Amino acid sequence: MNFANSLIELWHTTGIYGFLQAGGWRNLVMIGVGLLLIRLAIKRGFEPLLLIPIGFGAVLSNIPFAEIASHTVQALDGEGRVVIEKFGGFIGQFYDMGIDSGLFPLLIFMGVGAMTDFGPLLANPKTLLLGAAAQFGIFVALFGAVLLERIPGFSFVREADNTILADSILHVAGSIGIIGGADGPTAIFTSARLAPKYLGPIAVAAYSYMALVPIIQPPIMRALTTKKERQIKMEQLRHVTKAEKILFPIILLFLCILLLPSATPLIGMLMFGNVLKESLVTDRLSDTAQNALMNTVTIMLGLSVGSKMSGDMFLKGTTLLILVLGLVAFIIGTMTGVLLAKLMNKLSPKHPINPLIGAAGVSAVPMAARVANKVGLKANPNNYLLMHAMGPNVAGVIGSAVAAGILLALIPILGG
Repeated sequence: MNFANSLIELWHTTGIYGFLQAGGWRNLVMIGVGLLLIRLAIKRGFEPLLLIPIGFGAVLSNIPFAEIASHTVQALDGEGRVVIEKFGGFIGQFYDMGIDSGLFPLLIFMGVGAMTDFGPLLANPKTLLLGAAAQFGIFVALFGAVLLERIPGFSFVREADNTILADSILHVAGSIGIIGGADGPTAIFTSARLAPKYLGPIAVAAYSYMALVPIIQPPIMRALTTKKERQIKMEQLRHVTKAEKILFPIILLFLCILLLPSATPLIGMLMFGNVLKESLVTDRLSDTAQNALMNTVTIMLGLSVGSKMSGDMFLKGTTLLILVLGLVAFIIGTMTGVLLAKLMNKLSPKHPINPLIGAAGVSAVPMAARVANKVGLKANPNNYLLMHAMGPNVAGVIGSAVAAGILLALIPILGG
């Protein structure tokens, strides 16, 4: 009898038993999604540095009984008050330490700054407008989330049992909207402050769309441009001096301090990393920020984001709507960037602008710039747009951080 009980207990600890329980199918679905992301990274080459850690994190977080990702348990203390206790495996600790605290986004921004050359932007300052235009989708998604909240029986703010998920719909809407910038670190940084309970799905959506830029953007770019426009060759960029490259991050930082302090953590770390690169006297620090530190943080961040793709929390109506709104924001951001570039081309016949570079205004660096270059090469094998596209691309990084700063400054006031 004891042997039979032991076998039953052993059976109850197996993954097969866990998958057969109610809701276990959700875990199997999300493991399939994680494997799909890994396949896209390996087979198609879609941002493997992002998709492989995220995909593997999704697989690990959906293993029954493993408790690899962080989770919370509600209990009553001696006085009858609800106490939330958090437990987690090693990925859960990554999440608590780096994402929940907002540390990883800032370290990523420092690494991005150390890898970024603002030369193309300084050589053609007009492309700053393209980076700003591509943030338009953020505010469209924000208003979309506010409108959805008005649907009877649906709410981002409260669950069916009246559990409060956010301070107001504006807090949730701002966090959802920032996905449209296609900037994972900015989305995490913003959501951690406005709607921390939605941080997991928002981070997953932001990084997924960053990685899937090569799939999402080209059809939009081709639909909004003619073949003749895609073949436009742009003038060679002027040489940017060392003094310009050093002064730019310092001036931009001080402008941010004076006008938008709420964006200073992101802009400050971005500019700090860039000064490390451009000063030419801190090569060791710049190399660490670009490589060792950036790679370490990317591994932990990717696994942490993937860990929030557990079946019980991901396959919900609100989460799926967040993914849809984020996709809409990203599509609209791409469209507005391309359309503004078309307008700028019409207004400057002496200095033609290929509309494809407008799509690079989203802040997925350097993926969006590479996609613009690839689409341009398909239209004209001798048309190299990469450096021209890097201007709006790095402007998009700045634009998304500024948009986040605006949301962080205004929403607590407007949302109460």
